[in-house]
Amino acid sequence: MLTTAEKILFPIVVLASLYASYRTFHRMWRILHHGQGHIAWSRIPQRLKVGAWAFFLQDGIIRRRTWTSIFHYFIAWAFIFYLLVNVFDVIEGYVPHFQPFGETLLSGLYRLLADLLSVTALIGMTYFLVRRFIARTPALTYRDNVTLHPHARAGIARDSLIVGLFIIGHVGGRFLSASFRVALEGNDPWQPFASLVAQALWQGWSPTALTMGWHVSWWTALGLILLFLPYFPYSKHAHLFMAPLNYMTRPERPAMGALEAIDFEDESVEEFGARRLFDLPQTHILDAFACIMCNRCQEVCPAYVTGKELSPAALEVNKRYYIRERMTELATSPDNDTQPLLTYAISESAVWACTTCAACIEVCPVGNEPMFDILHIRRHLVLMEGTFPAQLRNAFNGMQRAGNPWSTGQDRLEWTRGLNFNVPTVEENPDFEVLYWVGCAGAFDPDGQKQARAIATLLHQAGVNFAVLGNLETCTGDAARRAGSEDIFYELAVANIETLKEVGAEDKLIITGCPHCLHTLGKEYQELGGHFRVVHYTEYVQELIAQGHLKVPKTLQSQVTFHDPCYLGRHNGVYDAPRGLLQHSGAALVEMPNHRAGSFCCGAGGAQFWKEEEPGLEAVNNHRFQEARATGARVLATACPFCFRMLSDANNRANSPMEVKDIAVLLAEATSQAQKTSS
Repeated sequence: MLTTAEKILFPIVVLASLYASYRTFHRMWRILHHGQGHIAWSRIPQRLKVGAWAFFLQDGIIRRRTWTSIFHYFIAWAFIFYLLVNVFDVIEGYVPHFQPFGETLLSGLYRLLADLLSVTALIGMTYFLVRRFIARTPALTYRDNVTLHPHARAGIARDSLIVGLFIIGHVGGRFLSASFRVALEGNDPWQPFASLVAQALWQGWSPTALTMGWHVSWWTALGLILLFLPYFPYSKHAHLFMAPLNYMTRPERPAMGALEAIDFEDESVEEFGARRLFDLPQTHILDAFACIMCNRCQEVCPAYVTGKELSPAALEVNKRYYIRERMTELATSPDNDTQPLLTYAISESAVWACTTCAACIEVCPVGNEPMFDILHIRRHLVLMEGTFPAQLRNAFNGMQRAGNPWSTGQDRLEWTRGLNFNVPTVEENPDFEVLYWVGCAGAFDPDGQKQARAIATLLHQAGVNFAVLGNLETCTGDAARRAGSEDIFYELAVANIETLKEVGAEDKLIITGCPHCLHTLGKEYQELGGHFRVVHYTEYVQELIAQGHLKVPKTLQSQVTFHDPCYLGRHNGVYDAPRGLLQHSGAALVEMPNHRAGSFCCGAGGAQFWKEEEPGLEAVNNHRFQEARATGARVLATACPFCFRMLSDANNRANSPMEVKDIAVLLAEATSQAQKTSS
């Protein structure tokens, strides 16, 4: 129990801490609100559930670095429980003989949990301090070619040490406080570790000395919290509460990588995209406060892994340090945000190295979305400054003038030549049940045409009443949007939506072989009024097989590894259908280390297919192909024309005997061979 003087002093210290905390937290809040748009607060009950799940279960952390994640759980769950512990400790200081939950079993369980979690937190924090300062794990470093705030490298280490010592001091102080109390009142079987310390260290101490130890430890534990609270907004430890808030307020997207449209009709908007920090949406400024600086996103970024200048982790760190060093002036007025993002947050080469694979979003344990920052920066460069890689000009011109990035005026039905059946257009078959969206790759790329013919063959064999748009079809605008040319995307999207509505596609099923078309048509057109039911061909063909409309013989008796396209898997959650089709064909599936949600990009996304790859140590597609080759599989299966092209090119460069084939081609070959055999 506290002395009278301590009882008077403690509230004064609390009020001083709360006032200082209000000032720093208020600055943080004002900075957030200087961003564009607003923090999403709709559907509060559902969002509270998401935030609580993220706060209490911490399930996002375990996806990688298993042992490190376990040690993080030691700290996180202890800190959560300590919210209750600290309240009870304050009451104990003021109320004589106070015992949480009285003389009940619950009281014993409470003391046991406090005892065990104190020890696990100390072990966990010791592990992290050793990992950073003694082992100096490479996972926490950045390559020299990555843009990093000049004060970040030393600042991260300093802040990590402050946070680590605070946690050890706070938890350790409370643990010692419990041990002193045990020594005063006698061993407590519900506090085995505190009792062990009491017997080992405090045996023989006088009651006066033990009481003094209890008081000093009590003040250490709670005083450190009061001292640390105003520092929270400047510290990476802010992720403790900003991460759940980040999860709670993330925009509700129809798919992981769905980008918000620009309202070109809004005359009040003078600039598009992001040049400065406050040009970013509020949710992406919140990302900087939520970032734990664990570098998991960097670890899975195909651009970083292959030696490019891009590090999504460094992007968030740089934003954070820019805010940290100018927090007062940035909070005062948005006009004080004068530095362009390209001067401190990210280099121009890094901006154009992003493949928009969304691996950084998938892996982030605190809900950050650095990919969108890059897309907003691209928008500003293209729309406001006219700056973009020269190789993209041909694709932009082609989409504007010819309706395809190949910039060709070729007949869009050229791919149907050589088929032994007619592929009807919507004019020839206006009562179609399924619209096959071929896409530009299927129409114009020789490799993509193989996939298009295979898909049409499977539909024909299954007796599906389908049609294609033919020359009414134009590019969905995916490449333009990912490259920042939102104006071209908008023109193409509006035209396509009008065409699809005119042919009655709103009430029909649309299938496509291109995951980029799947994503753009099915998810991103919604915001512009295009609500269409779009599925990937693997999903639809799997249904045809399940319903008995298509029979696939099990002729592929060999090992096959499957490359998950980013826009099919991570962006749209289609993982099982392609694998199901391979199993139907008799293949023995061998998974690559990076598969399903953890798949490594082929290197084509984010408009990379239309430009030279940024300088680095190796090409992204070579890296992915070597991973596939290492499985020992005879066939590398794909389900995207762009993935096929990238991995086929890598295969050719490696002069490998491995075959790269689209799943549709594998199935069409099997069914056609079976038909020849039966006839």
